[in-house]
Amino acid sequence: MKELVLLGASGSIGTQTVDIVLQHPNLFHVRALSVGHNIKELRKILACLDTELICVQEEKDAHLLQKEYSQRRFVYGDTGLLTLAGLKDYDVLVNALVGFAGFAPTMKAIETGHEIALANKETLVVGGELITDAVKKHGVKLVPIDSEHSAIYQCLQGNRRSDVKRLWITCSGGAFRTLTREQMKDVTVDDALSHPNWHMGPKITVDCANLMNKGFEVMEAHYLFGMDYDDIRVVMHPQSVVHSMVEYVDHSFIAQLGAPDMRLPIQYALTGPERYYYKEENPMDLWQGMDLHFEAPDTEKYPLLALAYETGRKGGILPAVMNGANEEANLAFRQKKIPFLKIEEIVMGAVRACVWQPVNTEADLIRGDRFGRDYAQRMIKETLN
Repeated sequence: MKELVLLGASGSIGTQTVDIVLQHPNLFHVRALSVGHNIKELRKILACLDTELICVQEEKDAHLLQKEYSQRRFVYGDTGLLTLAGLKDYDVLVNALVGFAGFAPTMKAIETGHEIALANKETLVVGGELITDAVKKHGVKLVPIDSEHSAIYQCLQGNRRSDVKRLWITCSGGAFRTLTREQMKDVTVDDALSHPNWHMGPKITVDCANLMNKGFEVMEAHYLFGMDYDDIRVVMHPQSVVHSMVEYVDHSFIAQLGAPDMRLPIQYALTGPERYYYKEENPMDLWQGMDLHFEAPDTEKYPLLALAYETGRKGGILPAVMNGANEEANLAFRQKKIPFLKIEEIVMGAVRACVWQPVNTEADLIRGDRFGRDYAQRMIKETLN
């Protein structure tokens, strides 16, 4: 049985991880978990799991819950997250947090010798250089949960990395795949949150609508698989059946196919290379027939994808700047403070305005993150005025 620490248990990836644990109670036990402010969902989770240690965002919530669940222990805030990540008696940290907040717990878990199942893409987008160095130093395993990276991870099994020519990351195109730039000027928050294939949290769904998320995934793949940016390509695939592909030097492709259900890559991250039964409500059925369509992405329509390649190649603090600005702009759009296309204007402006600096410590990342957020907040304020 694997002992898990689950960060972000009330979010989309977190609740689906709980589903996996409940389907395989003989394989997994959740030693500790965290939620943010969703105490209602936490109560549902605690009714199903005998988790001993829980972290919430607010101190007042921790105190109230401690009285309600006297047999369990509650901590709170960023310090609480580090407490969970630094525990000794567990096997795998499942990081399903959203945003740069996921970096420090990931690093803490690595430094204390724990395997990482990573859904928090910002950990690698912002601090990939530091994380990969730490993984090598401490000899731990970092396994991706994102469906695209899980697909690549599976397609690499049993093959020599020296035989890999390039990676192909598939992209559904999000909510606005069929719209023109002109039509995208007037889209609403509800429009952006209407992803045609996947059920995800609001932040990542908006990131999918302008392909910022796909740019992040390119940067993740660079660090996860040690591939040059020139050898990582994005291909539009609206059906979301092929989750990603690996092209080998003989030009053969190995692809991973499956239903658009995040519980499949979550389970593989926890059990791979072994596979276990999973109760899939709507498994892919080839007898029903399907069309598979592929095309190149339009970086004029989606400039944030091109920006991610550029920023990834330059490195230093620029990825932290880009991510920080995006987190602020994405939230402002969801709060109906700015129009959809203003997100990319803010993010691109932040990266262009920042002077490149190297990253040697987490403090460097924090400075880059702060620069991006401050720039975004100024532009949001100007828009509101």
